[in-house]
Amino acid sequence: MKKFFLAFLGTLAGIWLSLFIIFVGLMLVVVAAGVSTLNGVKSVQVKSDSYLELTLVGEITDRPGQLDPVGVLRGEDNRTQGLDEIVGAIRTAANDDRIGGIVLDCRGSQLGLAGRQAVVSALRYFKSEAPSKWIYSYADIYTQGDYYIATAADSVYINPIGQVAVSGLSSTGLYFKKLLDNLGVKMQVVKVGTYKSAVEPYILDGISAPAREQQELFLTNIWAEVASQMAEGRGVSIDTVNGWANSSVYAMPTADYVKAGMVDGMMYRHEFDELIASMTGKSDVNDLTPVTPAEYCTVQNIDKKGDGRGAEIAVLYACGDITDEAGEGIVAAKIVPQILDLAEDDDIDGLVMYVNSGGGSAFASEQIWEALEQWKALTGKPFYVSMADYAASGGYYISCGADRIYARPVTLTGSIGIFGLIPDVSGLMADKIGITTSTVSTNPGGMMPTILQPMTPAQREAMQGYVDRGYELFTSRCAAGRGMSQDSIKAIAEGRVWDGAEALKLGLVDELGGLDDAVAGMAERLGASTWTIRNYPERKDKWYDILLEAGTDLKTRMVRSELGEMATIYETLARIKGISVLQTRMEPFEINL
Repeated sequence: MKKFFLAFLGTLAGIWLSLFIIFVGLMLVVVAAGVSTLNGVKSVQVKSDSYLELTLVGEITDRPGQLDPVGVLRGEDNRTQGLDEIVGAIRTAANDDRIGGIVLDCRGSQLGLAGRQAVVSALRYFKSEAPSKWIYSYADIYTQGDYYIATAADSVYINPIGQVAVSGLSSTGLYFKKLLDNLGVKMQVVKVGTYKSAVEPYILDGISAPAREQQELFLTNIWAEVASQMAEGRGVSIDTVNGWANSSVYAMPTADYVKAGMVDGMMYRHEFDELIASMTGKSDVNDLTPVTPAEYCTVQNIDKKGDGRGAEIAVLYACGDITDEAGEGIVAAKIVPQILDLAEDDDIDGLVMYVNSGGGSAFASEQIWEALEQWKALTGKPFYVSMADYAASGGYYISCGADRIYARPVTLTGSIGIFGLIPDVSGLMADKIGITTSTVSTNPGGMMPTILQPMTPAQREAMQGYVDRGYELFTSRCAAGRGMSQDSIKAIAEGRVWDGAEALKLGLVDELGGLDDAVAGMAERLGASTWTIRNYPERKDKWYDILLEAGTDLKTRMVRSELGEMATIYETLARIKGISVLQTRMEPFEINL
């Protein structure tokens, strides 16, 4: 073991030295390659016969991903597509005479339900604002998620030997109790909330009755919403859509999709291109002038409504895990100063926070909540929240103080509960690995909390009191923010997850809608008919930002390459180091769409 740790530390030292040398070299390479290359933007022309081409493929994130520094050096731009650009481009293109229509090229995308509903809403807005324009969809294989978006099109086409998947919704959880038992690890849980199921994978072999109850309700409600929109788009009944979901349609002969009304026709991709050419007045498919949402956003300001002079609305993106000091999601140490800086900006008339988070650190959630309260007190300006796929547990904590909360019907929210999870690895250390410990302490709780030995009854009681106080604070924040009694909040809390439509009935949110609705509602509150959106945190696409990102990226690559299997240990330890003991976190439900 001693040799292992010496080798481990020696490898890390070598990595840091290598990183320093490589970083200096990379800087020289970037400068030599020319700063203009990194700052350069592809020349985009939107002609009078252009159309918006939305390719649904790979991961689509709330905002476009950052440039990959290694990709930049290779001349590649492999950023993830941004939902904000997709939705903004669709809505703006509706009133752009140069854009004749939209092509949905469905190739299998990864996007949450609320994100897909946002795209569907934007497509419907496009059709209502520009009834003379067209929306056509094509795929070799339609995943259920992509098909949901495609049903908003005027016409849906498929490869003659293609497939369509419609199967309803499901959620599958993984349970690790037997694995932990085999390893000799015991998970010590202190929590408040009958429905707080985030701890269940570590202490149970399968789903509990309360967890099953809440999942069945929100899955049923969400599927009803999705199925109704599919039915409306295809001009069939909800029963028909449920019939598709019950019939293993993915295995049907392709021609039967046409007979069932799921698609409008079969054609090969080159034939679809020829159809689009005819729609745009082209005789040759090589003359087509598609424009992607990302390209469109370089020549068209999607963040401005009208002349934009009526109001300036800040949109603060709060996406990912909530942590105290480190991480790639909602980091309290970063977002709190950002909120307070926005409070000092006299040009901002209102704040909308876009939340897509299942929670995290209870301490960090409280700090963010307090900063937002400071924003309201210091500015006297309105503060709204727009909930995306998730705004639950800590995500709801940071949202509850808003003047008005918007959620999609398919949003998962609530989960007002709290827990602490402390592993006891003494069995693993002593029985499996053969490592024992001896502790010398001046006081009984000198090592508390520790993973090296189980909690004593007194320590467990103290931890439960800590969790109980956290729950009281959480529910009091929710009660004050929602204008409800604490007992009323507790009646719908208990860690239970609700879909957006149910949350509206319970008073946890104020209105069903997305970010566009929240911004429009804010503008109405401000008495403005035109507005400009300012997005935060500001994106970093300058060459020096990319260079700084390169250091972090190379560090990750080097660690994984040099440490091999040990890289998992290193990354796990780094992640654990930043985790707070007290968590306001929902179970990461993966809804299979």
